[in-house]
Amino acid sequence: MERGAISLDDLDGPFDLQATVESGQSYLWDRPDGGMYGDDVAHGGDAWYETVVPPIDRVGNDRAVVRVRQVDGRLEWESTTDAVPLLTHLLRLDDDLDAVLAATPDDPLLTDAYDAYRGMRLVRDPPFPCLISFICSAQMRVARIHGMQLRLAREYGETLAADGRTYHAFPTPERLAARSESELRDLKLGYRAPYVRRTAAMVAEGEATPEAARGRPYETAREYLTTFVGVGEKVADCVLLFSLGYLEAVPLDTWIRTAIADHFPDCDRGSYADTSRAIRERLGGEFAGYAQTYLFYYLRTTDAE
Repeated sequence: MERGAISLDDLDGPFDLQATVESGQSYLWDRPDGGMYGDDVAHGGDAWYETVVPPIDRVGNDRAVVRVRQVDGRLEWESTTDAVPLLTHLLRLDDDLDAVLAATPDDPLLTDAYDAYRGMRLVRDPPFPCLISFICSAQMRVARIHGMQLRLAREYGETLAADGRTYHAFPTPERLAARSESELRDLKLGYRAPYVRRTAAMVAEGEATPEAARGRPYETAREYLTTFVGVGEKVADCVLLFSLGYLEAVPLDTWIRTAIADHFPDCDRGSYADTSRAIRERLGGEFAGYAQTYLFYYLRTTDAE
């Protein structure tokens, strides 16, 4: 594999790899030491993380193994290709994090969250794996969601060999669509199994693709994603935020609804759509999704302590 490093001094703003990939935004990375999602509070570590990246338009033409760790002010990487464009894309290393956070409101709760997880960035996951992983996320702890994605990759993903190891890619829509509901239930997907199978079939057959949401006005893009089986407004917002670059998206999960009840009660407007509009405006509009992600992780981990 090729090897290299990215100096964190070259980025606009700080960076924390562990907080970025273990904060509940992505379930597509893994730690070879078995520690992925092992701790409720995760930041500042130097473990290796690895994933298999599908071809990404204008970023990389081939499926690639990528391994990365943060140590001594740099990101060390190993990959079957030049990983710099891939890591820049996947981990949003091209964001000016200081400017992004400065554009969100001056709020004591947000300040505490930013201070606790300084350098956490949003991810930019591949759309189809992101869509499937959040379909699997309903009423599940992060470690179990991650485990589902690992099992799907190991059972149905294509394999890549590198440096004497075998890596498993996330299954293609065609491979998942070809599975029976009982096969997916055997991987502990439970009631989510038919949703995963039918959504995969929709993509495989060209009925709809998550990428087709790009370029639409935000709420129209969210409505489009809810055409997939098992995708409600919250899951759609997760895909928009953590894959498709809609940084204004605010998924209304349990922790954000708690934040609304305890800190922003005037934003509770009853319906998802109206509450979403109100909390997006309160969190700064354009980069409200960044504020949401910090709040989500801060509230979840503060509760765990």
